[in-house]
Amino acid sequence: MSNFFFNDRKELVNDAIEGSLVTAPHKNLAKLDTDPSMRIVVRKDWDKKKVAVVSGGGAGHEPAHLGFVGKGMLTAAVCGDLFASPSVDAVLTAIVAVTGEAGCLLVIKNYTGDRLNFGLAAEKAKHLGYKVEMVMVGDDISLPDNKQPRGIAGTVFVHKMAGYAAEAGYSLAEVKEFVDHANKQVFSIGVAMSGCHLPQAKGDAQRIPEGSIEVGLGIHGEPGASKVVTQNSREVIELMLSKLTPHITKNNRVAVMVNNLGGVSALEMGILTKELYHSALAPQIDYVVGPALVVTALDMKGLSLSLLVLDEKIEKALTAPTEASSWVGAVKPEKMSVISLETVETKVQYTPSDDKLSGQIVDVVTQTLSELEDELNALDAKVGDGDTGATFAAGARGIAALLKAQDLPLADQSKLCLVIGERLAVVMGGSSGVLFSIFFTGAGQKLAEGKSLADGLLFGLNQMKHYGGADLGDRTMIDALQPALEALQQSNSLEEATKAAGKGAEDTAKSTKANAGRSSYLNSDSLAGNPDPGAVAVAKVFAALLKANIV
Repeated sequence: MSNFFFNDRKELVNDAIEGSLVTAPHKNLAKLDTDPSMRIVVRKDWDKKKVAVVSGGGAGHEPAHLGFVGKGMLTAAVCGDLFASPSVDAVLTAIVAVTGEAGCLLVIKNYTGDRLNFGLAAEKAKHLGYKVEMVMVGDDISLPDNKQPRGIAGTVFVHKMAGYAAEAGYSLAEVKEFVDHANKQVFSIGVAMSGCHLPQAKGDAQRIPEGSIEVGLGIHGEPGASKVVTQNSREVIELMLSKLTPHITKNNRVAVMVNNLGGVSALEMGILTKELYHSALAPQIDYVVGPALVVTALDMKGLSLSLLVLDEKIEKALTAPTEASSWVGAVKPEKMSVISLETVETKVQYTPSDDKLSGQIVDVVTQTLSELEDELNALDAKVGDGDTGATFAAGARGIAALLKAQDLPLADQSKLCLVIGERLAVVMGGSSGVLFSIFFTGAGQKLAEGKSLADGLLFGLNQMKHYGGADLGDRTMIDALQPALEALQQSNSLEEATKAAGKGAEDTAKSTKANAGRSSYLNSDSLAGNPDPGAVAVAKVFAALLKANIV
């Protein structure tokens, strides 16, 4: 069974219609109160003085057809069940509901069910005294030998032409003449890498080999003309255009509709549109409609391109305003704007300098963390992903290399912290590198303001907590680092700081719930009795500094 959100299969289409109408932005749509089997959406602002334009077809192509009901496009849309034409009675009811003296134009896609049901409804309406004409759209050029080309997304171009002419006050004959002309200027082709999935359908809809696309797939999942081994965006657009451009001349100006068949991400549609803009056809493209969901095939992962050859009247109709909520507008493509900006210098500027005490501290800390690599990795394997030791050691060795090269501003604590923070962001992997970079950068900023080392380090810790999201008691290195720094601030005693760090690390072994870091994904049995490796690293660093008699 395919994945599909719905409540009641019998009410699926009705529910979808209601969901669309309650959020109609122009508040201009209504569903006709008629037989429940008839799903007809009409303009609330229609007064029958102008030619009515009615379209419709099976559901599953949303936003077609009701998304294009509104001033300047359709007067009414008749919705069938999924991929099924609406009944003759439903179409006739729609015609009668919206048609006045001016008459009605039906615009349908060239499928047998639509031709028969809309055609018979038109004949019945004529028998009742209504003036009705019909236009069948067959814009799909993917099957060149097909005498009955299918109507696909280009149908919406025809909706726009018909809606413009009707709104402009044309007679039914004039609307029909203009729409017939425009209909001959529309050419479409679709491709897809996977088919669509119907609710409660059994089996796998995927018949297209991995890494391939099918060219000319129908909007109901019908097989296309060929399969091609590519999913490269440039090759796909070039292939589609190679099929479309023989239908126009090099002197033609065109509008192109970029239609998402339902399952392509917005990111991919942007990439495909970029390829269109840089294609060989680009010099002839005056307008682009989309990329957008226009005529979909449920969740089909594919797209279609529709070309509309422009003349003065067609262009005016294309760009005329409309209150159809799903018409995204025709936009003149422009070269991507780029605003020049001077590079912001973020690298810390410093002069290497010497300071015996600072050098000793850096040496002890980096050597300790390097030697702890295996121990911390083993501990992290029990409560995390087993790389804490390697991560801390990588950061330590990166700073140790600068110390050995005498490339640290040891005599300037502020610059020293800033340089360490900058370097750790490069050499120390994962989130730990970023967290420690934030820690030392914050400390360096406060030291530059004249704050003490303890105050600066506590400020850096608060910044780390703010951006990292962890806090005291969350079973992270903060459980050892915060008590140690607070003890250092209050007593100025490295011994007291070391005691506080050790106790904080020990307490993490008693905690069976982690609220941050990798350990937060583990159960209490995995955590019980195992201290947090980051907290252990902090405690051992303070212990090493105390042992080295750092004053």
